[in-house]
Amino acid sequence: MKQKLIDFLRISFPFLLTIGLWRLSVPFWNPAGLLAFIPMFFCTFIKPTNWFLIFSIFMCIAIDYKFETVCFWLAVYCLFYAVNSFQNFIDITRMDLNGLLAFIVFFGSSVFIQVICDFSFLNLLRGVWLVLWAGALYVPLTKLIQRVQND
Repeated sequence: MKQKLIDFLRISFPFLLTIGLWRLSVPFWNPAGLLAFIPMFFCTFIKPTNWFLIFSIFMCIAIDYKFETVCFWLAVYCLFYAVNSFQNFIDITRMDLNGLLAFIVFFGSSVFIQVICDFSFLNLLRGVWLVLWAGALYVPLTKLIQRVQND
């Protein structure tokens, strides 16, 4: 019984972490729960986890709802998924630091698009801060996911 509970928690950890990061939304540190994209990106593109793609699509809708955007994050996520499916030259599953560069390209370009749509110097600073903050948290959170899942 104890081993089954431990196995369940290992499997469900990325899902619970994603929900936790989404719920812990604070305007400066985690606006609209955007840091939830860290486990979503990692468990979909770098280390594919069963059922995580469908879960990530629902979480993109939840982030769009909190961020008050109409399917922006969902469209960007699905676009990146489609581009990743067609790629032949870059294997992001084998990149250094659990695909940090690919995550920065995905997350940074998305934030950049939003900054350009409503440009102001303050929004530019917020966008830069958010990309740097998410990039700094990416490696520790992905290492935590790997450690919990014993990979």
